[in-house]
Amino acid sequence: MVKILFAIVLILLSACQIGSGSTGAQTDSAAVKVQDKFPFPAIPELLTSPDERRDYLLTHYWELFDFADTTLVNNRDVTEQGFVNFIALLNEGGVTERLARESLENWCGGFMTEAHARKVLMRMADDYLYNPNSPFYNEALYEQYLEALLNTLPADDVRRSTFDFRLKLLKRNNVGQKATDFVYYLPGGERRTLADTSVKNDRLLLVFYDPECESCHAVLGQMAADGRLAAAVRNGRLSVLAVYTEGNEAAWRKALPDMPEGWMVGTDREAVKNRALYDLKAMPSLYLLDGKKTVLLKDARFENVMEMLER
Repeated sequence: MVKILFAIVLILLSACQIGSGSTGAQTDSAAVKVQDKFPFPAIPELLTSPDERRDYLLTHYWELFDFADTTLVNNRDVTEQGFVNFIALLNEGGVTERLARESLENWCGGFMTEAHARKVLMRMADDYLYNPNSPFYNEALYEQYLEALLNTLPADDVRRSTFDFRLKLLKRNNVGQKATDFVYYLPGGERRTLADTSVKNDRLLLVFYDPECESCHAVLGQMAADGRLAAAVRNGRLSVLAVYTEGNEAAWRKALPDMPEGWMVGTDREAVKNRALYDLKAMPSLYLLDGKKTVLLKDARFENVMEMLER
């Protein structure tokens, strides 16, 4: 992952560093020089406050970027670094939803007609904003990006259904919403639903997992070894429900002895996955719920779950 550059801050705070009164010759010279760095737009000198300059920059951010230049698009130091600074600006406090959507639509509109740029930049958005392992992971911003993408895609584009499906999935089970109910089965065959699952101390940690998943081994091992979590379950301060979401019941039963003591462990017989009830883009997927099954943390890291529980 590339880093956010201080250059972006300088552009915002220095009212006279980039002016709009350059001569044509100076502009041409600058254009030659910026091939190895992101071509930021010239911010008018009359805009002096950081907020005004940021808003102008976001509105015009990609206007000088040549999406048809495959060499430029492939230049990570330019394109990827420019994208990171772009999403950093969008995440700044004070950026209105209207401005964020307008800026994202301008960006999507810029690359939409260029096949190579479209492929590279759409993958970049997925990797940075939708990958839970990315330090820039941001479902809210990714949701806005998908909406901007759908607003710029042609009506007959075959990819619309894929993006629309992903957008609908993102809108489910968000913080403050009621977690989607589903049926699961305990090892003895007893049928239960999430809605009727008993919860101790108004806190339920819902864990979607697969014992054959390498990352699940690592995270579940971390959870099993955590004395704070074990004590919370043992002392009745927290309930844990682990749900196997794949179809290999033999593998699930084989791994049951490895599950921590005191956890409720079940299998949904692939209902969550097949009906797309939860966004299981990475496993394990952890949700912290209250006793009414309202989402407190969505697709959270185990460390974040423990921080909230300890508060």
